[in-house]
Amino acid sequence: MTGSEASPTFRLAYVPGVTPAKWVRIWNERLPDVPLVLVPVPAAEAADVLRRGEADAGLVRLPVDRTVLSAIPLYTEATVVVAPKDHVVTAAEEVSLDELADEVVLHPLDDVLGWQQPPGEPAFERPATTEDAVEHVASGIGILYVPQSLARLHHRKDLTYRTVLDAPQSDVALSWPEDATTELVEDFIGIVRGRTVNSTRGRTPTPAQPKTKAKRADTPARRKPAAGKATGKNPRNSSSGAKGTKRGKPRGR
Repeated sequence: MTGSEASPTFRLAYVPGVTPAKWVRIWNERLPDVPLVLVPVPAAEAADVLRRGEADAGLVRLPVDRTVLSAIPLYTEATVVVAPKDHVVTAAEEVSLDELADEVVLHPLDDVLGWQQPPGEPAFERPATTEDAVEHVASGIGILYVPQSLARLHHRKDLTYRTVLDAPQSDVALSWPEDATTELVEDFIGIVRGRTVNSTRGRTPTPAQPKTKAKRADTPARRKPAAGKATGKNPRNSSSGAKGTKRGKPRGR
């Protein structure tokens, strides 16, 4: 059974901060008869959603369990520090962890950077979510390290962010269950890898039909005259004789 038979739609999970709009647009152009359904999921739950078959593929943050899931790394995000607009961090475009060593650092439970404890002074308690941590930063409790896309997602006018040069970074990948590499999954792999619609990988395009020149219905076919039959032309009007001259005996003198 092919992927298109198994699922009339293609379900794409995606984690906060990831923007699938460009790939969704290309999908809709190439496969207009197969709706793509977006499934937003928390980063910590993305792998389970794929394993349970609740999505055909997902835009997730690495690492994932490679014994169960296949993954194609797409890009790496810079890490930034989120701080109030009047914070000293805003004096530079980039900072290092050493420069922030004395700051109170918020470490949300849904942290995606993968460290045990960010450098700096730990806050009194860990916020449940990154969104909660951003609220704490706005209240002046501390600073927060996140991938740049999450800083943009939770942007506030009273906060700003700066790139942290030596912090861990987050890798975004396309992932799917290894034992469920369907035709539709192959189609989406081709899209994120930039393959053209005529690529030999993925769905085979319908071959173009040869063009034939149609005959006009009101134009009769021209027939070749049969051998020995007259063509309707007067042989006396040919180029070998004078036009309108009668042939006969010469007049005597």
